[in-house]
Amino acid sequence: MACKVIQTDQAPAAIGPYSQGIAVAPWLFVSGQLGMEPETGELIGPDFVPQARQALENLRQVVLAAGYDLNHVVAVDVFVIDLNNFADFNEIYAEYFSAHRPARAVVEVSGLPKGACIEIKCIACYNPGTSST
Repeated sequence: MACKVIQTDQAPAAIGPYSQGIAVAPWLFVSGQLGMEPETGELIGPDFVPQARQALENLRQVVLAAGYDLNHVVAVDVFVIDLNNFADFNEIYAEYFSAHRPARAVVEVSGLPKGACIEIKCIACYNPGTSST
């Protein structure tokens, strides 16, 4: 079973000794994505909403770079520093996952790398019968 390292400049580079994603057919494991701009590696700003949107976009870009799409995502784990942002997150999340709804967990944590408000990771499974997102 060969592992393929997924790397794209459409998402921020890893900020530690890990890969943006690892594909082991038919599975794809995407590392936690923060709300960082791919070009600068810096948080998009201090506020939750822009960080959440950027983190989801970064996640999407890693998924696409692997040759998968969001319809292949089967599980999403979300880490937030304030669960009071849950409703805002659901609105943004629904922009990325509307009809297709993977299993999901949202957990409040005491801190995240770079002082981020949110981190999102996922697992996808390639199924040739699903449509693109």
